[in-house]
Amino acid sequence: MARVIDVAIEEMTAEQRRVYQEIGGARGGVVRGPFAIWLRNPQLADQANQFGNAFRLNGKLDKRLFELMVLVVARHWSAQYEWFVHEKNGLESGLTQAVVDAIRTRSIPEFAREDEHVVYDTITELNETRTLSQPAYDRALAALGLDLLIELIAAAGFYTMVAMTLNAFDAPVPGGHRPLP
Repeated sequence: MARVIDVAIEEMTAEQRRVYQEIGGARGGVVRGPFAIWLRNPQLADQANQFGNAFRLNGKLDKRLFELMVLVVARHWSAQYEWFVHEKNGLESGLTQAVVDAIRTRSIPEFAREDEHVVYDTITELNETRTLSQPAYDRALAALGLDLLIELIAAAGFYTMVAMTLNAFDAPVPGGHRPLP
């Protein structure tokens, strides 16, 4: 059960309403997940939305690789809501069902594309060891270039923050669904 109840629109301050409309406008009028929690602090919600949009809407990383990174982070943290949203996005962006299923079950995926393998290995190593070895760094740098590698790591940090928020406050998945075992 959710630990933080959504702020009712009629109880929102003017600033909360403004931020709610901005966040919801890019998400079909719906504010859920971490943003519903962060909305209690509208400045935090606003800044987090802008930072997330820098990756989600304005980033240069291929959407397929972006969604792969989010799924690896979501699985590492067992962030149910994050997985719920990004599984569909990942499939729509070109990830195969086999790759998504392997990540869900904590199996090592078989990748047809080397760039996916590099992103998976890079984010997995960071999650597991809290650092990136020189060979892993060199491989990621060669595959992505410096600008995209920086974006990948920064986005993984943002989605780690998302996962921690979702888990700490037990953010509900619509319909009570729990997509991760």
